Amino acid sequence: MKTLVAYFSATGTTKAAAQRLAKEFNADLYEITPEVPYTDADLNWRDKNSRSTIEMKDKSSRPAIKGHCDNIADYDTVWIGFPIWWYTAPTIVNTFIEAHDLSGKTLNVFATSGGSGVEGSANDLKKAYPQYNWGESRLMN
Repeated sequence: MKTLVAYFSATGTTKAAAQRLAKEFNADLYEITPEVPYTDADLNWRDKNSRSTIEMKDKSSRPAIKGHCDNIADYDTVWIGFPIWWYTAPTIVNTFIEAHDLSGKTLNVFATSGGSGVEGSANDLKKAYPQYNWGESRLMN
């Protein structure tokens, strides 16, 4: 049984959590990298015109990602990690999910947050992608 920890980390906090999880499960790491990196201004959630605010207001937003996890078929379990934005997963996580065939895998969620729990984010992903087998979720601050 092979495990992958795929994560999006805008500031590095989620990367550190991904590294801990990968060590725990002896898993491989895959960073979900935006084609256009996020700047500090892009991440200013108080600015109604910031990139992250605009993306999160549009549920159909799918920010482009660099690359593709070409060996995703090799994994039985995939942990998907992200910082919680606006009480849910950043839309770039949807880009990753929709770009890969995750059929037959157990998908787990981990997240980092300054104040939100992970349950809402995990439930949003389960509702958006009911065709997949969703397992556990963890808040990893």
